[in-house]
Amino acid sequence: MNSIESIQNLIKDELQVFEDKFRQAVKSRVSLLDRIMQYIVKRKGKQIRPMFVFLSARLFNPVDESTYRAAALVELLHTATLVHDDVVDESMERRNFFSINALWKNKVAVLVGDYLLSKGLLLSLKNDDFEILKILSTAVERMSEGELLQIEKSRSLNLDENVYFEIIKNKTASLLASACGAGAWSTTQNKEITHKMELFGENAGIAFQIKDDLFDYGSEAIGKPTGNDIKEKKLTLPLIYTLSNVSQSTKKDLICILKNKNKNRDAVKHVIDEVITCGGIDYTKEKMAHYRDEAIRILYEFPQNEIRNGLEELVRFTTDRKY
Repeated sequence: MNSIESIQNLIKDELQVFEDKFRQAVKSRVSLLDRIMQYIVKRKGKQIRPMFVFLSARLFNPVDESTYRAAALVELLHTATLVHDDVVDESMERRNFFSINALWKNKVAVLVGDYLLSKGLLLSLKNDDFEILKILSTAVERMSEGELLQIEKSRSLNLDENVYFEIIKNKTASLLASACGAGAWSTTQNKEITHKMELFGENAGIAFQIKDDLFDYGSEAIGKPTGNDIKEKKLTLPLIYTLSNVSQSTKKDLICILKNKNKNRDAVKHVIDEVITCGGIDYTKEKMAHYRDEAIRILYEFPQNEIRNGLEELVRFTTDRKY
C-alpha cells in the first residue's frame, strides 16, 4: 500500500501554496481570534479533505484559484464542525492536543466555529464561486441533520442498519462527497462529472467512517479496544449487526449494559467480546470493502493516469490505515 506521503507528493506544490492561502484565509484583526487561528493552523491533521479536492480537480485539468478557494472552504467548514463537535461532546482533546473549548471555554469555541463558517462562506461569495458554495452548503446542512438524527436515535437505542447508513452518509460522507465535487467543478464546470465525483466521494466517505467505527473494537496501532462508542451509547454497525443476530435474552443483556453499565470496563469488554463472537466485525469489514470498491469502480470511469492512481491509493489508505 502506498503511504500518504507518496500521494501527497503528487500534489506537493498545490499543498504548499494551499498552506499559505489557508493561513491568510483565517487571519483576523482581533488578537484573541488570531491567536486561536494560529493554534488551529499549527495542529492541522493529515488534510485528507483538501487532498481529495486537489486530486479531484487535477484528475481533469490543472488547478486554478477557484480550486484553492474550494480547498480552503472545505477545510474551514470541516474545522468549524470539529470545534463545535468538541463543545457538544464536552471533549477536552483533539488529535492529542487540547481542544479549543479546553483552552478558551465553550463560549469562545462556539464563536470561533461561527467565525470559521462565515470566513468560508465569504471567501466563496467574494469570488462568485456560487456553484462551489452551493455544493458545500448542502454538505453543512446534511452534516447537521446527520448529527441530530444520531442524537434522536441513540436516545432510544433502537437503530437499524438503514438509519445508521443515513446518519453516516450525512454526518461524514457528505463533506468528503462535496470536497470531490467542488474540486472537480473548479476545473471542469461540468455538472455530470461533478455529480460522479460526488458519488465517488460519498462512497469513500462511508468506507472512511466505517473504518473509524471499527477502531472502537481495537486496532493494530492502538493495540486494544477503546469501547468509546459504547461508553457514549453510540450504536455503530458492528453492534447494530450483533443486536439483530443474537438471541432475545442476549440482546436484552447488551441493551441493559449500554443503558446502565456503559462506563463499567468489564461490562464494555463483554459487549465487545459478544460483537466479535457474533461476527459483527467481519460483517462490518465486508460492508466497508463494498463501499471502498464502489468508490474505485466510479473512479475507473475516468481515464487512467497518475492522479487517478493517487485517488485510488487515498481511498485505500482511508480503509487500510492503522490509526
